[in-house]
Parts: sequence; C-alpha cells; structure tokens
Amino acid sequence: MSTGSRTSEPKMKPLPAGVWTPVITLYEDTPEQSVDHDAMYKHCQHLVRSGMHGLVYLGTNGELALLAREERQAILRNARRAVADLGKPGYPIVAGISAQSTAETMQLAREAGEAGAGWGLLLPPSYWAKALSTEALLTYFRDVADASPIPIVVYNFPGVTSGVDLDSDQLAALASHPNIVATKLTCGNVGKLTRLTSKFEPAHFGVYGGSSDYLLPTLHAGGHGCVTGLGNVFPRATSMVYDLWAAGKLDEARVLQDKVANAEWACKKGIAQTKYGAWWFVGRKSLGLDANLFNMRKPYLPLGEEAKKWTVETMQVLEAAEDALLRGS
Repeated sequence: MSTGSRTSEPKMKPLPAGVWTPVITLYEDTPEQSVDHDAMYKHCQHLVRSGMHGLVYLGTNGELALLAREERQAILRNARRAVADLGKPGYPIVAGISAQSTAETMQLAREAGEAGAGWGLLLPPSYWAKALSTEALLTYFRDVADASPIPIVVYNFPGVTSGVDLDSDQLAALASHPNIVATKLTCGNVGKLTRLTSKFEPAHFGVYGGSSDYLLPTLHAGGHGCVTGLGNVFPRATSMVYDLWAAGKLDEARVLQDKVANAEWACKKGIAQTKYGAWWFVGRKSLGLDANLFNMRKPYLPLGEEAKKWTVETMQVLEAAEDALLRGS
C-alpha cells in the first residue's frame, strides 16, 4: 500500500485489487462469426472457478472494436448470468466502453451498467490524435464520468490509440474525479505507475499493470494488481502470483512469476496468439470446444502452423504449474 499523501477523496466503489482477465470473445464457425455465448459461458465459469479475481469484457483482447453495440450488451448479460449460476452474483465484472465521441461513450457506459457491468474501462479518444490537447482528453474522461452510472477505469494503451499516451500528471488530475477510480497501464511504464502509487492509496485511485509479466514489480512498486491476457490461458497460475505475494510468500511468488513472464511472451505477439493458447490449454483440454471458435473476427486471419507451434512451445513453460495448482485447489 502506498505511503504517499491522499490527494483525492476515497471512492464509493473502488476497483478490487488482484489479477483480472481481459476475456476473449468466441465466435461461431460460420461466415458471419456470430458470438458463441454458450462457449463464452463455459469459459467464464472456468476462469472464475480457477480463482481469477475479476473479469474484464469488451477490452482489447475481447475485440471491442469488432463488436456491435447489441453484441456487447449480450456478452455482458451472458457473463453476469454465468457468474450468478455459480452462486457469485456480485462477482466483479468490468466492461470496455470506449468510443471516439463523448456522446457515444456516454451511451455505452449507460448500456454497460444496464447489462450488469460494475465498472467501465475507457481508452482515450484517438481519432486525429494531434488535435487532442490535454484539456480535450481530460474533459472527455470527466464528461463521461459525470454521466456514467458505473465508475470509470482509465485505460492507457498507446498501441491502440494512435500513440496517445496519458502521462502521470494527466492521470493524477483525473484521479480527483469522484467517479474515476483506477487506471490500467498497458503502456508498461513502471515509473509512471510508481509516481501514481506514491500519491494515491487503493481506495482513492487504483493502479494496475497491463500484463502479468511484470506483476511482482507492479506490486512491489505499490500497484494493486494487473489485467492480463494470459489469464485466458492460465487463470490459476496468474492469479496465484498475486495470492502468494499477498500471503507474504515472496520466494514462491518469484518462482511462479518467472514462469508467467516467459509464458506471457506469446501474448505480446498478438490477440491471435492469446486466443490460440486459450484453445490449446483450456478450450481443448477442459471445455471440449472447437479450435475455430477461438479465431479472431475477420478481417483478422487465423495463425499459421509455425505461429501456432511457437505459441504452444512458449506457453508450455506454465502448463505443469497450472495443472498442479488446479488439482490442489
């Protein structure tokens, strides 16, 4: 926990600490590639049963940009039903609500809340990025937060926003808003993370890494967890890094972190690799799902055979640990 000064009021609904999975979207093997809600229901319950601390739907790994508004709402309702059927109706779910205009984003925030999301994950706008001043960016987030029925998590990922990269001063300014509760830093900037954790405790503004390959450095710097695509593949092992750290078992956490970091290297190559790994290690082994359900939505193409082989070989370093943890849980 940060020992820095509290520069904002505690939030009414802070984002829980821990490891979150940005859940992939699964599609029927048809020309239209409609969302396969039955497969996603099974995958959701597997993630929750495996000990994941929270789920993020409609993020980058969820292919938000490729989904219609009606599909987004249906995915959220399906996830809420899946966790309720496990006897966990209050299980934490975040929903991506990003759009380019303030007006559309406000509407997506309202729809996400109606569909059962507890928080909204929001990228900065990026259309004609050089015209977006600091004032424009801050006003965008504040306007959406003012109108949103659910708290906002600021999502900083310059790789998908034409290079728009919120700095620690901009994020600290947003943290003072009563309905902006956290940030996800997929920029991977641990210095930025540390500057923020020096100013805010979790109840005031949560700071999360954007992947699990630097989860322990994030936690040691005062961060509150991470959101990791690798959770789709190895949910027990990724969440266990946090659990071991929280229990003070730092040596065990370090051993597992090393394996997690090496396995996540495959996820760094793209969503297609993450989805193929999720099929190979979860969909194929545990859920009985067809590989084609895990393809990205077109125009993105399936991986070639060499890329599939490399993905499996890279991720296999974590397979034995995941299996042993699941057997012991």
